Formats: sequence, C-alpha cells, structure tokens
Amino acid sequence: MTGPLALDPRRSALVLVDLMDRIVALPLEPRKGTEVLAVAEQLAAAFRAAGALVVLVRVERPGVADQPPGGGLAAGLPRDGDIEIVKRTIGAFQGTDLDARLREHHVTTLVFGGIATNLGVESTARAAGDLGYDLVFVEDAMAALTAAEHEASARLDFPRLGTVVTADDVRFTSG
Repeated sequence: MTGPLALDPRRSALVLVDLMDRIVALPLEPRKGTEVLAVAEQLAAAFRAAGALVVLVRVERPGVADQPPGGGLAAGLPRDGDIEIVKRTIGAFQGTDLDARLREHHVTTLVFGGIATNLGVESTARAAGDLGYDLVFVEDAMAALTAAEHEASARLDFPRLGTVVTADDVRFTSG
C-alpha cells in the first residue's frame, strides 16, 4: 500500500459495488460487511463534500421478475446527485451506461470499494482499466467471502492494476 493520495475531485469518482443489505449481511472476511459499509459511507461523504462523483452499483439477477429481499442499496447510502448503476453481470460496465455517464462528468480516475473484493469490485476495475481509467483501490472499504480471496485481489492483483490505499490515505487537491 502507498501513503496519502491526492485526487482531483473534478476528475475522480468513487465507485461502490454491491453495498446492498443482502450482500452486506453475508459472512465476509477480513472484515464484516457493516464495517465495509461504514468506511464506504465515510468515503462517499468525503467525495460529495469535495464535489466529486459517487457511483453506487447494485446487482439484479437477470431474467427474474422478483429480486431477492434486500436487493436495494443499503439504507442511507444513496444521496441526491449520486449515480446508481444496476448491473446484471459480475462487473458494472457490461450492459450498462456506466462508461458514458463517467465520461459525461469528465472522470478519469475511479476509486473502488465494495463487496466482494475479488468478484464485483475486481471485475468492474479490470473493465475500467481496459477503458483507460486510472484505478485506486481502498482496501479497507472491501471484503470477500474469504480472507484469502480478498488478500489475493488486494495484495496481488490490484497493485498491478492501480494504486492500493486505505480510506485514511484518500485526499483531494484544492482546485
């Protein structure tokens, strides 16, 4: 992990993946879903205060009329001005307008958090890298079904794709 990272709020977006009640409630490692959600909420508040974009991604099962209970975003997470993306695959770019919406806002850097580290977060990040975005991973704003899965992404894959930081390392340039 690196130290403090200064982001341009006009060119950065926080992308939070699958922070839905039914997913936050899963048995997760290396931290509980409620811990991930608390860090994500703090990050979202900081991004909004800096004038940066917040993108909230949630999954819906394809071809199913009724979604499982707890399929909405965690209560209190969404705010006016956020972008909500509904995905039907592991990653948030395939079959959605996420790329177009980010480009409308002139975003070049994506900062990631969410559940599960090695599935929704990593799949979305890999597609974002292929599209030319700079990637930042907030390790303490993520969890997976096992600690080993989380660690493999956070320690092996993410450093090859972008910059790995903690929530305390995220800062904004002033202007």
